[in-house]
Amino acid sequence: MAKRSSLFIRIVEGKNLPAKDITGSSDPYCIVKVDHEPIIRTATVWKTLCPFWGEEYQVHLLPTFHSVAFYVMDEDALSRDDVIGKVCLTRDTLATHPKGFSGWAHLTEVDPDEEVQGEIHLRLEVVLGTRACRLRCSVLEARDLAPKDRNGASDPFVRVRYNGRTQETSIVKKSRYPRWNETFEFELEEGAAEALCVEAWDWDLVSRNDFLGKVVFNVQRLRAAQQEEGWFRLQPDQSKSRREEGNLGSLQLEVRLRDEMVLPSGCYQPLVQLLCHEVKLGTQSPGQLILLIEETTSTECRQDVATTLLKLFLGQGLAKDFLDLLFQLELGRTSEANTLFRSNSLASKSMESFLKVAGMRYLHGVLGPIIDRVFEEKKYVELDPSKVEVKDVGCSGLHRPQTEAEVLEQSAQTLRAHLGALLSSLSRSVRACPAVVRATFRQLFRRVRERFPSAQDENVPFIAVTSFLCLRFISPAIMAPKLFHLRERHADARTSRTLLLLAKAVQNVGNMDTPASRAKEAWMEPLQPTVRQGVAQLKDFITKLVDIQEKEELDLQRALSLQAPLVKEGPLFIHRTKGKGPLMSSSFKKLHFSLTTEALSFAKTPSSKKSTLIKLAHIRAAEKVEEKSFGSSHVMQVIYTDDAGRSQTAYLQCKCVNELNQWLSALRKVSINNTGLLGSYHPGVFRGDKWSCCHQRDKTDLGCDKTRSRVTLQEWNDPLDHDLEAQLIYRHLLGVEATLREKHRQLSAGPEAGPVLTGPGGGRCFPPEPPFGDGGWGLPPRGPPAFQTGATLPALPSSCICLQPPRTQWPSCSRYCRTSGRPIGPAQLAPPPWSPATSWSCRHEAAPHNMLSPARCWETPVHSQLFTSVPLVGVHGLGLSWAE
Repeated sequence: MAKRSSLFIRIVEGKNLPAKDITGSSDPYCIVKVDHEPIIRTATVWKTLCPFWGEEYQVHLLPTFHSVAFYVMDEDALSRDDVIGKVCLTRDTLATHPKGFSGWAHLTEVDPDEEVQGEIHLRLEVVLGTRACRLRCSVLEARDLAPKDRNGASDPFVRVRYNGRTQETSIVKKSRYPRWNETFEFELEEGAAEALCVEAWDWDLVSRNDFLGKVVFNVQRLRAAQQEEGWFRLQPDQSKSRREEGNLGSLQLEVRLRDEMVLPSGCYQPLVQLLCHEVKLGTQSPGQLILLIEETTSTECRQDVATTLLKLFLGQGLAKDFLDLLFQLELGRTSEANTLFRSNSLASKSMESFLKVAGMRYLHGVLGPIIDRVFEEKKYVELDPSKVEVKDVGCSGLHRPQTEAEVLEQSAQTLRAHLGALLSSLSRSVRACPAVVRATFRQLFRRVRERFPSAQDENVPFIAVTSFLCLRFISPAIMAPKLFHLRERHADARTSRTLLLLAKAVQNVGNMDTPASRAKEAWMEPLQPTVRQGVAQLKDFITKLVDIQEKEELDLQRALSLQAPLVKEGPLFIHRTKGKGPLMSSSFKKLHFSLTTEALSFAKTPSSKKSTLIKLAHIRAAEKVEEKSFGSSHVMQVIYTDDAGRSQTAYLQCKCVNELNQWLSALRKVSINNTGLLGSYHPGVFRGDKWSCCHQRDKTDLGCDKTRSRVTLQEWNDPLDHDLEAQLIYRHLLGVEATLREKHRQLSAGPEAGPVLTGPGGGRCFPPEPPFGDGGWGLPPRGPPAFQTGATLPALPSSCICLQPPRTQWPSCSRYCRTSGRPIGPAQLAPPPWSPATSWSCRHEAAPHNMLSPARCWETPVHSQLFTSVPLVGVHGLGLSWAE
């Protein structure tokens, strides 16, 4: 059982920011810090005081984090970037908003005395004396202090104050991880001040010392405890007056905290097996659980539910079957071909998520070169005459204004070239498309053709495929390439217009050039010849795409399974230190790195032969390196063991904070289950005869800072986490439990339906058949048969679903399953008489839960402390049971 925390972050826009440049404008971007650790940097929006970012992130964190802060900065080319202001949200604030924080927040001034971080290790004790007691304070060490000097370090010392007396430690130069091991004593006097204040400061030779944080202790509590030792989080100085809020502008944010208590895998097996069973049965399933989930899912959470279900079934190898079931459900309630898959249904959202998870690398291969060319050319493109701006164009030294007609014709030529290149790239990519994506489109194509078989609907199967491939995958990626990881920065206004017009053209092709799509914007007419030609190309591509046989699909999947999946690749700078000489950033060498599920390898170029640097199983930690070590804050270290078992460290430099955190996330995810992961590390380097971070001389020292192996950014190619996905589905089902029961009762009820059965504790079963009568549910009129402890229940109707309310203790009871007639409960209790007039016969007695054997039926209650109030979700006929 493990608690996992994650933050969904959407940075929307800013407004009324102050001007930081002499031009009366700013070049704003945002830095997101969790406990003062930078994890995200948005793109810079140039020359504006009202920037729009629209960037979304999901960060997985340790449950012990304290706050998340958003710093709005002004980028400067020649000097240090200016700080405009910040918004800080504490964990407690986010916890009080279950649906998350959403809205505008005023930027506040960044006060250096509030920018504190890190912890200090102290030992406090009250020493009894013959005449008076003494308070002894031992200042041992500190870690992760704020860097206050330009070199990325500090010169910390500690000041201890009590009852008007002040004592100070020695100064540790150039360290954020100082060790002092110094002790101070104060005489405790009756009626004296009851607070002991321990302050950390950064010593400066010329200017005033910088405040690093403080900890205040209640002496009265120390008197009672006599002794206290531990790591204490440094707190800011709250005594200073704050600058009035609102005059630095505002930031629109959406931030949602999600805490999940993830149980052992076995606890989720009944739910996972139930869902898989429903998908395998398809529309023949009498339980209709997938349909129930869809009908009870609100619009706000439909995307999350769809993504979670999709990942869960991907892990079970049933993604294609799950989507096929959704296609059939959607087609079953669609009468008009023109409205097919146009709504934001569970099928549409699930298919969107599927293409992002399974087809993102394919999208990059098809679309990447075209997007790069648009960004590099920066051509002015406009087809709408009402928006054309006539520009001066130089021609052989003579300047003449370009006419509107020339602008429109040149723009049409540019768009025709881009659209033709995209369609050609798409036509050549059939073999590059993942087998599971092709098989899913094949199922979609077949289902739609079966539903609309007439000749007048011959284009409907093609439009169904393009509604996802073009309208929900390729076109959004063209309009927002940064959100699909095709570019690192947002497009400027000119490039954005080109991309928008190209996306419109792709949508017209995807709509099969219907008259309705042409009528909307007549000024797109110059592209119609290319669009009509593209329709023919796209039809031919789809015909080849869906022409994949089961054997070919299995062969492709088998071939892929023999290859180590690529997790991440790109250029990095490497420096492997031998512990001699100065370590400078200029000594890094640029190489192309590839991370797979087996190893981290490198080559001189992407096409060169790769050499293995680190085997994945040998990685022990992947962490950041402090700025002063190499003069850069974008360096990470990979600690691993070589084939001889010796500890080694590879230092890799990235070009920005986003790339740094992406590589760290990827390395941590693929090595999270390694044995021998480190709990601490050195954020510095071993230079000469000591560590640069804490100045310790033992090279094998365990480390002076905690590792952060659980802090990762969510990416589209993340490894699947089966337990977390099952927990998220369970939590959703629990949230709609009442609606789910009512929906299932309505679906199961009919003119012949019998009453709803209710078991002890409120558990309800919705029978698909009349429960009473001779032989009803296979139950003989004479009552329950004899049973043997631990006997397996016979196969039962698969449509009975029970959501059992949680219990605070395990009751000791004997109950009869109305379907099998077998008792449920410990064998020590005699079964009470059975009567067909009652739905259950049960007797409760106090008994410890360890007297019970594992549950033999879905109706057994669940121990709330053991399972964190997880009500049982099960199905008859699968032999499901919760482990104790």
